[in-house]
Amino acid sequence: MIEISFAKLVLLALVALIVLGPEKLPGAARTAGALLRRVRSGWDSVRAEVERELEVEEIKRAAREAAARAEAAQNEFRDGVQQVRQPVDEAVSTLKSAGAPEPASPEVASEPQRELPLGEPSVEPATKEPAHGGH
Repeated sequence: MIEISFAKLVLLALVALIVLGPEKLPGAARTAGALLRRVRSGWDSVRAEVERELEVEEIKRAAREAAARAEAAQNEFRDGVQQVRQPVDEAVSTLKSAGAPEPASPEVASEPQRELPLGEPSVEPATKEPAHGGH
């Protein structure tokens, strides 16, 4: 930025007073002030826009990094599944080639229910109540 000292400001005001005269100096000062405000507000808006763009770029960079980490985790998971799947597939093919029956699905492989012969009631465990003398 331009460095302006108090002495330079006094010299500038004196030259402006001589050149413009006392009648036009207040109007020129108002015009210069308005121009300075416009320049400053324009500069502030440009700076704010640049800051917003930098924030957007930072968010995009973070999103790209997160996507890369997610893809790496997905690939690691896929590799782990493949490492587990390969021995299981080999075991299944070995069982098939040996003529062993295929294992039942988990829904079918639940505990089998016993069938009771006709006429026999099912026996439920009874809870014993303490015996009380005649009520």
